[in-house]
Formats: sequence, C-alpha cells, structure tokens
Amino acid sequence: MPTSSVCDGIMTTRTSDVLRQPTRPAGMDFSGTWKIYSEENLDEFLKVVGVPEMVIKMRKEVKPVWVIEQNGQDFTCTMKTPTCSHVNSFTIGKESEITTVDGRKFKCMIREENGKLISETEKFTSVREIQGDEMIETITSGPVTFISRSKRV
Repeated sequence: MPTSSVCDGIMTTRTSDVLRQPTRPAGMDFSGTWKIYSEENLDEFLKVVGVPEMVIKMRKEVKPVWVIEQNGQDFTCTMKTPTCSHVNSFTIGKESEITTVDGRKFKCMIREENGKLISETEKFTSVREIQGDEMIETITSGPVTFISRSKRV
C-alpha cells in the first residue's frame, strides 16, 4: 500500500507490500525496458574515457535498449543492440565489477541518493534518475558531460 510523507518540505511516496520488501522513494523504480531516444556528447565522452575509435563508430550507429531488473537493492542492467547484449549486475552500497561497452572491467560502488543511482570512479561520475516518464543518465568525465535520455517501452 503506498504511503506519503513530507520531509524537509519535499513530498515523497514510498511503496511496500505484504511481503515486507524494502521500500523505496517514488521515482526509484527503474525496472523495465528503456529505449534511448537522445544522446548528447556521446563521441566526446567515449573518446575522453579511452574507448577505441572502432567501438565509438559502431556505438554511434545504434540507440541501445536498456532492460533493467530491480529487486530491492539488487539490479541487473542489460544493454541490448542489434549486434550484442551487455549485462552488469550490482547491489546498491556494495562494490561491484562493471564491464564497459568495449570490454574493460572496473570496480565501483553505486549508491542511492534521493531516488538517483550514483557511481563515482577515477574516470567519471554517473547519475541515473527517473524524471516523469523518462530515465536520464548524466555521466561526467573531466570537462565532458554525456547525457542519455530514454523512455519506457
């Protein structure tokens, strides 16, 4: 049964069910299939983080689909393109190994703040959030900010 509360003047809605699963802020339900429809500064971002030119070329040709499965604090994120699928799993607040689109691996911890998923590494900071019916990911590396916008399908 949904409940609402006001904290510091901000209205939040939390959901829970009879199984007593963890509650989460409204807007924190990332589960679903998301089609990217807009990307800003993709080339510049991929170059600044060291992605090979051939991979950049291939990635520019497609707008991936994200399939996100969220079970409480556990996430499985699958990026699908016509040529391949790429899967990463993580638990909020625990260090995870993430594989990049070009196959490199790195460790990071993803945290939740105000309904946003945030990860920070030596090379970049990523913020993924739900705004209305959109999922927006903003990734900053040095002077470059990449913004990806998706809609549920």
